[in-house]
Amino acid sequence: MAMQGGSAARRPATKGGKLRAPKRAGLELSTPEMWERLSRAVHEIYNHNSSLLSFEENFRYAYNFVLHNQGDMLYSGIIKLLEEHLSKQCQERIVPTFPAGSMLSLPPGIIMPKGVSASRQLSSQTSLASAKGKGKARAVEELEVDSDDDDNRRSAQTEGRRSESLGNDTNEGSTTTLTGGQSVGDRTDAAARAQAGERLLKTIRDVWEDYCACTHTLSKVLNYVDRVYVPEKGRLPSWKLGLELFRDNVPWSQKYPIHRNLYGTLLTQIQIEREGSVINRSAVKSCIEMLVTLSYPHRNVPIVQRRSVYKQEFEPAFLSTSVEFYRSEAERKLASGDAAEYLRHVERRFLEEEDRVTVYLNSSTGKDLRLLLERYLLSDHLQTIIDMPGSGIFTMLDEPRDADLERMYRLFRRVGQGIPVLRQGLKGYITAKGALINEAINNIEAAGSKAPKPAVERVIAKGIAVTAAGGPEGDENGEGSEECAKGKGKDPATAGKKNAGAVTAGEGGNASSLQASLALRWVEQVLAFKARFDSLLKQAFASDTQCEGAISEAFEHFINKCPRAPEFISLFIDENLKKGLKGKTEEEVDEVLERTIVIFRFLNNKDVFERYYKTHLAKRLLGARSVSDDAERSMMAKLKVECGHNYVHKLQGMLNDMKLSDEANSAFTKRQQTGANSTPFDLSVNVLTATFWPSVSVQDQSVVWPEQMQSAIKTFEQYYHSLHSGRRLTWQANLGTADVRVTFKTRKHELNVSTYALMALLLFEDLDAEESLTYTDIRTSTNIAEAELKRALQSLACAKYKVLLKEPKGRDVNETDKFYFNINFTAPLARIKIAQIVARVETQQERKETNEKILEERAHLTDACIVRIMKNRKRLAHSELVLEVIKQLSTRFHPSPADVKKRIESLIDRVSPCSRRALSPFNYS
Repeated sequence: MAMQGGSAARRPATKGGKLRAPKRAGLELSTPEMWERLSRAVHEIYNHNSSLLSFEENFRYAYNFVLHNQGDMLYSGIIKLLEEHLSKQCQERIVPTFPAGSMLSLPPGIIMPKGVSASRQLSSQTSLASAKGKGKARAVEELEVDSDDDDNRRSAQTEGRRSESLGNDTNEGSTTTLTGGQSVGDRTDAAARAQAGERLLKTIRDVWEDYCACTHTLSKVLNYVDRVYVPEKGRLPSWKLGLELFRDNVPWSQKYPIHRNLYGTLLTQIQIEREGSVINRSAVKSCIEMLVTLSYPHRNVPIVQRRSVYKQEFEPAFLSTSVEFYRSEAERKLASGDAAEYLRHVERRFLEEEDRVTVYLNSSTGKDLRLLLERYLLSDHLQTIIDMPGSGIFTMLDEPRDADLERMYRLFRRVGQGIPVLRQGLKGYITAKGALINEAINNIEAAGSKAPKPAVERVIAKGIAVTAAGGPEGDENGEGSEECAKGKGKDPATAGKKNAGAVTAGEGGNASSLQASLALRWVEQVLAFKARFDSLLKQAFASDTQCEGAISEAFEHFINKCPRAPEFISLFIDENLKKGLKGKTEEEVDEVLERTIVIFRFLNNKDVFERYYKTHLAKRLLGARSVSDDAERSMMAKLKVECGHNYVHKLQGMLNDMKLSDEANSAFTKRQQTGANSTPFDLSVNVLTATFWPSVSVQDQSVVWPEQMQSAIKTFEQYYHSLHSGRRLTWQANLGTADVRVTFKTRKHELNVSTYALMALLLFEDLDAEESLTYTDIRTSTNIAEAELKRALQSLACAKYKVLLKEPKGRDVNETDKFYFNINFTAPLARIKIAQIVARVETQQERKETNEKILEERAHLTDACIVRIMKNRKRLAHSELVLEVIKQLSTRFHPSPADVKKRIESLIDRVSPCSRRALSPFNYS
């Protein structure tokens, strides 16, 4: 029963036991009927009515076309439909929005290439309608057209239409050639022109976006065509075909000047924005993206490898108009004569163009656009910007304007020749200002003591305005401050020191003091100048090594142009190591010394500096004026790093002599306290190694020592020889000082005087107040050298503290003068320092002698260097020997090749006059 019930519920079996397949749409339709339905569907798709269509039905129609070998008919029909649609869009939507105002004309050469248009692979002239009602065979027969002939015909038609369209560009509408920076038409009409162009661009954008959306839908319907027919026939897929058709019928339309209006409007919109007006960037971006998407046809080049229309056409036009714009703008801006404003404008232009590339231009344009800006705004005008009067680099450095300099460096760094041009500008400025600093010194030196103070200030004003450190010259000139004279808040010894020596030695004294002051000022100016550029290098030039090299070269040039630079630098160090560093921390001391070393590095003649430095160091050590041994040794350590151990060997020997002398004096004092062979007064002796000290002479100075001093000298010599055998002591009276207690009419004073001054004072010890001694008497009794004696007597009789009276009165000591002991001498201080008048700056004669000694020493150094090299190398060519000698001596001085050659010849002659003939003229052994 169950089985019967089941059988009764079944459907009757069909014949053969198989289900019949559903009826396929389109099989009963003819080819024209299928095309009619499919073409209506295409129209509906591009009218945005695709939702009303059956995707499966239309897909089947396209499938049947391919299945029955009618793909060519379908492909050609689709081309025709799309062309008709695009033509209608151009006529109804795009053409009415053409701008009526002026716009930029296109550069020549923007034409369609002479090749096959890949989008026109079949003639759209093939008539599908003619096949209507004539059956399938007729339709297929009509589609049997030679596709190659059709391609060539379509390409020729496209090229002809394209050339014709471009040829008529200049005759239709109003165009304006880009003049660079000037308004396109009336500037007041910029907003109206921007709006007119915006309407066209927005319309083209809308047409493009609608077309892309609809073509994407159509490509789904033609999916089978793309998968089967297109690869078999070598055609373009429906999507790429649609893009090619859009390119040929919209931007390259044969009927309407869309190409000229589109490109001209885009270029006009960009220029309007460059001139400062606001445009619709979104519309511009969409149209440019459209041009990037569309490919440019190239014969025998696969479509995937083709360049875009944007790259092939629009970008060259854009760059060409940009060249004209920025070339004209640069000329106009530079004519205003303000370099800083021009650089600000250039920087703004770079930022604006980078923003355009980011927002709406293609990124591939960025590099070419940047190179364009760098060339026409910078490279072509680098020297003009640097040399611009009243606003160029000299003005920027003078004012100063660090922000403008930083901008100049940042922009110049973009171009190849930017930094070299900037380097030359920096070198020119530093050299010129350095020459003014040197000129101030030279003018004062030429004027000498006749130069009045206002004139001096005027000359100095030509240099770099800095605050000069106060030197000790005012102190040693004896003027001092009133507080020092009265001893207010000061140590008596210090107050006495500051008031010693009211007048200078002879006529040249004022000039000497003035030159010393100027020497210190010169170094201060150079240091301030260098500090300014050190800061500038870091803040404005990003520590650029090329700029740093230019600054160093310029400083080295002008510093070595000052022949007295080594002496001036040594004087500056002397000033700071005497009292300028008192009260400073160790870090501050090191900073001052390090700043000085920076200038020292620029010196070529470091051996000249060494000679002056030894002289000044000797005076500091022997006069107990050095601020500290640590500061002295710190300075020597820096010099050792710069020039090596040999350079500071003698300097370190001087410090060691002072240390050993202190130890010897302590031991001698302890021995004196025992009472054995004691001296009549306290004696402190500095034992100096003659080869280390510049002012020490090994020749015995035959002065006549007073009896009291002779006994003390003998006592110390006996003590010293008991410790060191085989050594000879030569007493240097010119380097000693003495503290002597003198009784005057009202009170006693303790005077600190030179040894020579003490010897002169002791001659008045047994004389009455009314008795006198002549200059000749004093010289005969002491046998002191004339120059030294005159300076000693000047300090006693012509300074502020007149311990001796001179007849006749005057500032100079003559051989006919008489001297009296000033019994009525009074002073507010109990302890007075009467320093001997010694010029800190060399006289012309002393400088001449120094130069002669330096030249002699250089000859010895060169000889030693040559011998050392030849012992090591055995055989060497002349040119190689000269170069090696110059290299090894460069840490001390820079010998010329001629000087080295002269020393080589001298050595050959000294070894054997006959050996010259045996040597090759270019080789030595």
